[in-house]
Amino acid sequence: MTAADVVAVVLLLAIAAYACAGGTDYGAGFWDLTAGGAERGKRPRWLIDHAMAPVWEVNNVWLIFVLIIMWTGFPVFFQTVFLAMWLPLALAAVGTVLRGAGFALRKPTRRLAGRRVYGAVFAVASLLTPFFLGAAVGGIASGRVAPGTEPSAHAWSNPTSVLFGLLAIVATAMLGAVFLAADAVRFEAPDLHAYFRRRALAALAALAALAVVTLFVTHGDAPYVWHGLTHGAGLFFVIVSAGATLVTAWLLLRTAASGVWSRVTAVAVVASAVIAWGMAQRPYLIPGSLTVAEGAGAPATLHWLLIVTLVALALVFPAVFLLYRLDTRGELEPLTDADLRRGGGPQGRD
Repeated sequence: MTAADVVAVVLLLAIAAYACAGGTDYGAGFWDLTAGGAERGKRPRWLIDHAMAPVWEVNNVWLIFVLIIMWTGFPVFFQTVFLAMWLPLALAAVGTVLRGAGFALRKPTRRLAGRRVYGAVFAVASLLTPFFLGAAVGGIASGRVAPGTEPSAHAWSNPTSVLFGLLAIVATAMLGAVFLAADAVRFEAPDLHAYFRRRALAALAALAALAVVTLFVTHGDAPYVWHGLTHGAGLFFVIVSAGATLVTAWLLLRTAASGVWSRVTAVAVVASAVIAWGMAQRPYLIPGSLTVAEGAGAPATLHWLLIVTLVALALVFPAVFLLYRLDTRGELEPLTDADLRRGGGPQGRD
């Protein structure tokens, strides 16, 4: 395996990490959007705010990592994708910024009208951003971009792109609901546990049905990827994803078990699907037009990129893992006014 192949694997794993970690946050935004009016949606939104607050910013680390690897490791690939599909990627970038701003500003805003505006921005951006990212991936999978391709709506508004965009929305909704159902147990809110558990099961069923439809559509619209998904390593990860889907449904149906393990299997569903797509494209970055070897940067750049990745594995990733661990154990709750009065502020030290 060459250095370019190793960097390509790292890129694929980083995309899978962002799809799972960032996808969970996007899914929470989806359920925020569908929670209903101010009174009906008050408790689901309360849980979403408390569950997301400690980790929503750190999940963007994975996106930054993806962009750095694309830019430095595969500059031709980076240029091709961002030139041909600048519009959906620009919309996704704007959505990411607006989503973060809406979430950050909603809670401290005192006026109800302001909270509604910021909440709407957060929720709508959480829906549109994964769609445009998925549509861009669909354009790559169907081979509609190639070095020198001019920007065109055809590159990201084709059947494969639309279905990949819808898959991204439903997959993130499933992840968000599974994680929120587990968080409801931690916050001792059985009504919210049942609420999000039902939605997780519905999203899981929709995801399975949409995945089958997508597989049929790729047969004619993205034949190279379809062949990869039905043979070899791609087929193996498709089977893993399907198995993880069944296990996740079983865990969710068993109320007492829909906690840590349902999160693990839900992540396995999405991560395996992303890896299956990557394996299906081998040895191409863009099926039919750009291989890993053709799109790779200079050997010295790839070697240094691998060194930086190892440094990140040693320094950054353990910190991120610890953050996730502390969050899932409920040890990152924000301080309340009562906490500050007891000993966190100047009065408590006098």
